[in-house]
Amino acid sequence: MSNLSTVKVWDPFVRLFHWTLVATFAVCYFTQHQYYELHLQVGYAVFAAIFLRVLWGFVGTRYARFREFIYSPRRVVSYLKQVLRGAPTRYLGHNPAGGAMILLLLLGCVVIGISGIALDGAENRAGLLAEFPVYQYLDSIRLLHRLSTYVTLALVFLHVAGVIIESRIHRENLVTAMITGRKRS
Repeated sequence: MSNLSTVKVWDPFVRLFHWTLVATFAVCYFTQHQYYELHLQVGYAVFAAIFLRVLWGFVGTRYARFREFIYSPRRVVSYLKQVLRGAPTRYLGHNPAGGAMILLLLLGCVVIGISGIALDGAENRAGLLAEFPVYQYLDSIRLLHRLSTYVTLALVFLHVAGVIIESRIHRENLVTAMITGRKRS
């Protein structure tokens, strides 16, 4: 892709956040049993990254702002119907389904993080909730942490499937776009 036929869409912060979240989610998932301290530290890093991304969603560049890619549920459903027909509208930034997926993934990671902090407090009487009697809810917290992890993992797979489908339908490599920041104009 030459720079003449492409336009800058994803700024460096959005790209760095995206790939950081990919890596940190994977590290957290694969270290949950054997490397607990690493799991905790990387989990807090995920929280910090999400906090910065949410902030960037209000003050960042055009395509990073929430107002640019948050659509009504009706518009998301309409877009998904277009995809099923094989002729969805092309968006330079995130399409309505992609915007909804971003919100769901962020929410999933926040629930995982909060329940993880609570779980550390309940199981180990450590972390941010060490002084609170969260141990009384250990089983519920453990279930929420596990369930939110698996739901978010399922969302990750749906996200990847969506990226593959969109890349094929619009004949553009969205993974490359998330690396370079550029998309076909």
